[in-house]
Amino acid sequence: MPRRQHAAVEHLVRSRRRHEGDEPLGELLGRQLERRRPVGLGPLQRDANPVARERLDPVQGQRWDFDPSEHPVALQLGGDDPVLLASAARRGAARGYDEINLNVGCPSSRVQSGSFGACLMLRPDHVAALVRAMRAEVDLPITVKCRIGVDEQDAYDDLHRFAQSVLAAGAARLSVHARKAWLHGLSPKENRNVPPLRYPEVYRLKLDFPEAFIEINGGITTLDQAAEHLNHVDAVMIGRGVWNDPWLLAQVDRRFYGEPGPLPDRFEVALAFADYAARVASPTVRPQHILRNLGPLFNGQPGSGAFKRALAQAHRDGTDAVRRGLDAVRAVQERAQSIS
Repeated sequence: MPRRQHAAVEHLVRSRRRHEGDEPLGELLGRQLERRRPVGLGPLQRDANPVARERLDPVQGQRWDFDPSEHPVALQLGGDDPVLLASAARRGAARGYDEINLNVGCPSSRVQSGSFGACLMLRPDHVAALVRAMRAEVDLPITVKCRIGVDEQDAYDDLHRFAQSVLAAGAARLSVHARKAWLHGLSPKENRNVPPLRYPEVYRLKLDFPEAFIEINGGITTLDQAAEHLNHVDAVMIGRGVWNDPWLLAQVDRRFYGEPGPLPDRFEVALAFADYAARVASPTVRPQHILRNLGPLFNGQPGSGAFKRALAQAHRDGTDAVRRGLDAVRAVQERAQSIS
């Protein structure tokens, strides 16, 4: 299979905020829906360097644990101190992560105050030094997620210079959100939607660095769109598209790998995800924090509203809320069939 198609869903990725008690649908559910390739980018570290060090301390270990079903999973870090990032990478490797990803794309004021995230794109040589420091510490792929530019520094030549520095330092993959970031004047949410998408610049990056692994991100919500992008780059990242419609992944094996067989069963997927929630729940990550992300599973299907209402009671019912929700979906679907 051509390299680009083979990489089609290798990084259909969603960041997760495990330290905020928000467990993403994309880890285990993605594996239920899309059996061949992984879904999931690991914990998103948004805090300044000293906090990054603290949160990888063994005392905080549970925040960084993950279920074996989530492999391969990447640890995403933010920071601008090569010593601290190398230490964090080492601890991530010791915890069994498969990849270390450096976030150079987040534009929030919080990360800017720590001198990392998207503002680091203004310092490509320093980002390269960070990559080299982590590569020297661990035998794992070190990857970088970035934007196409920042503020007024958003010409293609600026992106080319950044990519050249980071790839020469040994970055194994460059994941490019095809929007620039405004460091002032737009919120993080607005930065995901307001700056226009400039896909051709990411395509051009692949042409200029043909041996590099280039992944595209931003505004991609369908597999048709993903297939078109794969004519130009190596991989596609789908974040909120999968968040809003996780069943999108059910078609991946057929579409990109030609695998025969029936689609996964939504009911079986929901039950498997409930089992996962029961395994990974903890005093800091309650079942309702995990299960609320299961809500879109039946979007567009009879009983979707009843399923979501049942999940809303997960704070009281725990994982039993999933089974009650599935019973409600069956009841709605049976009534609909009897009427028809």
